[in-house]
Amino acid sequence: MDHIVTVQDAVTAFADFMEPTAAELDAIEREMPVILADVELLDAQIVTLDRTPTELDVRRIRRARRRALAARVALLNSAAGANLSGGVA
Repeated sequence: MDHIVTVQDAVTAFADFMEPTAAELDAIEREMPVILADVELLDAQIVTLDRTPTELDVRRIRRARRRALAARVALLNSAAGANLSGGVA
């Protein structure tokens, strides 16, 4: 016999008690430059989906890629710096 179960978890997944923790909000705040740089890159790529990219489009995509990469490097460097700052002799 197959049992029919309710979707209680799916319905209550967004209840008031399921708010993000302070640590999760801090992690999102730290990653925000990467998120914004990725959005900028996607915007630049979306513009060129239905047409041949102009030289200006190519430069915009190239700049957005560099910003996204720089944001990721900065995030990784800050995380590595936080791990090493524990009193290394």
